[in-house]
Amino acid sequence: MTEKILILDFGSQYTQLIARRVRELNTYCEIVPYNKLPALDDTVKGIILSGSPFSVKEENALKLDLDAVVGQRPVLGICYGAQLIADYYGGEVQRSEKREYGKASLSRIEQNGAFLNDISPGSQVWMSHGDTIVRIPEKFELLASTDSVEVAAFRARTGAFANPVYCIQFHPEVTHTLEGKKILKNFVKNIAGCHAEWTPAHFIQETIAGLKEKIGGEKVLMGLSGGVDSTVAAELLHQAIGDQLICFFVDNGLLRKNEFQEVLDSYQHMGLNVVGIDAKSRFYTDLAGESDPEKKRKIIGKAFIDVFEEEAHKMTGISWLGQGTIYPDVIESVSVHGPSVTIKSHHNVGGLPDILKLKIVEPLRMLFKDEVRNVGKELGVPAEILGRHPFPGPGLGVRILGDITPEKVRILQEADAIFINGLKKYNLYHEVWQAATILLPIQSVGVMGDERTYEQPVVLRAVNSTDGMTAEWSKLPHDFLAAVSSEIVNNVKGVNRVVYDISTKPPATIEWE
Repeated sequence: MTEKILILDFGSQYTQLIARRVRELNTYCEIVPYNKLPALDDTVKGIILSGSPFSVKEENALKLDLDAVVGQRPVLGICYGAQLIADYYGGEVQRSEKREYGKASLSRIEQNGAFLNDISPGSQVWMSHGDTIVRIPEKFELLASTDSVEVAAFRARTGAFANPVYCIQFHPEVTHTLEGKKILKNFVKNIAGCHAEWTPAHFIQETIAGLKEKIGGEKVLMGLSGGVDSTVAAELLHQAIGDQLICFFVDNGLLRKNEFQEVLDSYQHMGLNVVGIDAKSRFYTDLAGESDPEKKRKIIGKAFIDVFEEEAHKMTGISWLGQGTIYPDVIESVSVHGPSVTIKSHHNVGGLPDILKLKIVEPLRMLFKDEVRNVGKELGVPAEILGRHPFPGPGLGVRILGDITPEKVRILQEADAIFINGLKKYNLYHEVWQAATILLPIQSVGVMGDERTYEQPVVLRAVNSTDGMTAEWSKLPHDFLAAVSSEIVNNVKGVNRVVYDISTKPPATIEWE
């Protein structure tokens, strides 16, 4: 079985980043809430305690019976995790007079151990904590300091516990800690003894074997979007069970120009058994006259469920519903603070399993987005699918502000095609994370030839991001923007003005609705 590192989440904004860094070391890891510690079987090689927005000195501090963790496996406490260990075993933790946030340099580094022995003197680290450990417990010894913090790193003395315990008051998972990945590698490899064998090829081999055993000779139905997640999940299922997998690809009338046929062609070249469903008129009818963004999302989501259900009932012998769920979705649903208060309705297709009475299979539920792409590449999924920008579930429905009509969809599809094709022509498509065109529900005065026009503006939006949580607007060349603007105005009837969105997230969002 795959060996793993267990990460106990105390609600830190960096917890997912810890997991990503560990996985970059070809080591599998899982995030679980601090209060839902699973049984520690032989696959668990080490445990990391995350940071937290809480203080160990607060009345509502997140507490854990550390005796169930410390000594059971090698442990690394990061920030709050370190402070929790210090407080629990008799050290002294105090509220800092001011929050210690930003860059610091390690000093007095202990060089005779497996944890910091190859870390450079003065190595830059990133501090982000409101508590400070002013005295470590008697069972522990100091490993490193900084100019402003006496206790930057410490460990349990030899023999104090059945397994090693290391604690740091800085964040090794962020890029500002320049040798952070090396520190994590020292813990994962040298201290926890992991063998760094978790690769895309290993994941594929193990997953396909598991799917064959789980599904047997039963049939699986899966809805495809043309995006990375659903496509890679479908390809894994296809390699496991072949034609037992039946896929639906629904044209909701809100896809990009020519996307329905192009994606269908790609799927057929992959050998997938895909049924294309033209449901444009159904969606347009249901959306007629609705301008409220959230109501539009719900209408689109319900229409998709209705179409899917109608088509599914035409099939016989279906036992499973395949889904492209990925790890951030799983983490969100079992987070320390509970499920997110507001989940965009177009992500909520939870009605399908209940209606269809099917079992759920989610081949990618333990992978991050970048890992999905790596697995897809290993599987041979076409580059044009793996390299696609993220595209919202409701499609152009949330890029047409106001009510949706077939004519507005036509206008936006034409303008958007010019923008996206231009990015590819100028070799800029892979330089941005996501690009979109938005149609505004207003008209402005323009001049074409000798005539005044009164038509709609479109907004070009291009951002750079790693996960969509934050985003910077892309600094596209002015000559490119000028060329695209000119082409749109000259060729798309109904548009006489093009603007470029230079807002960051936050405070703005990537999509406009």
